[in-house]
Amino acid sequence: MFEAHSGELAALATVLCWSITAIAFEAAGKRVGSLPLNIIRLAAAFVLLSVFNTFYRGAAFPLDANGTQWFWLGLSGIVGFAVGDLCFFRALVLIGARRASLVMLTLAPPFAAVIGWLVLGERLGMLELGGMVLTVSGIALVILERRKANGGGTGESVWPGVLLAVLGALGQAAGAVISKLGMVDMDPAGATQIRVIAGLLGFALIFTVSGWWGRVFAAFKDRVALGQMGIGSFFGPFLGVTLFQAALKLTEAGVAQTIAALVPVVIIPFSIVVFKDKVNWRSIVGAMIAVSGVSLLFLR
Repeated sequence: MFEAHSGELAALATVLCWSITAIAFEAAGKRVGSLPLNIIRLAAAFVLLSVFNTFYRGAAFPLDANGTQWFWLGLSGIVGFAVGDLCFFRALVLIGARRASLVMLTLAPPFAAVIGWLVLGERLGMLELGGMVLTVSGIALVILERRKANGGGTGESVWPGVLLAVLGALGQAAGAVISKLGMVDMDPAGATQIRVIAGLLGFALIFTVSGWWGRVFAAFKDRVALGQMGIGSFFGPFLGVTLFQAALKLTEAGVAQTIAALVPVVIIPFSIVVFKDKVNWRSIVGAMIAVSGVSLLFLR
């Protein structure tokens, strides 16, 4: 069973990692802002991946990758990290971490399924589609609870943040699908490192043009935030993204993205303990529906 569902299991492990990293990055972002967080987390992930690949692959850098792999994985890193995450992290500032995460992760699965169908010819059966609908519905129920708990947020000022979260979802989904084109005969750790390198270069260009490097240097003065970013970088762009690349390689993009979208559900107990959030029955019912949807994906 485990071998037959290795892709889904890798996606579930991704959920746990991304839940931890979301808490760590939210805490760090409140101290130093979201902009420095973007590039520092990728720089930390690059160092971790270089050390890991030295022992795992026998080389610190993926120099064995061919031009096609570099092109597709590099493009995936730019689309997913530099563009998608830039929109998403700005949405964090405008509408809050919970709401931005929930909007992005709810829309990413259907985006990934459609793009995977158009680009890769991936087709999902009725059981997979039913599982996706259940999972997304459960997460949407949690979104409604969060919006109510956070005081509504139906005003006009919410829409720029929502739009950025939608663009973040589109960037993440497109980046995930594009990365599959470069993962042929490529292991997940090497593929993740190429994506991180491309994302770093993309952010470096954006920060240089925008003159944001001063904010990055200022962030290094906050040791508490650096520790939080270190934890988030380990479980996020290093371990979490590597596991997600494995999931993408072993199962359909839409299925992997749907399971990964469970982060807002799994993060509920973390939020209660760390941020003292209050959770009502909508979150509990939504979590149960979402888990039921993922169970269908395992029964396919």
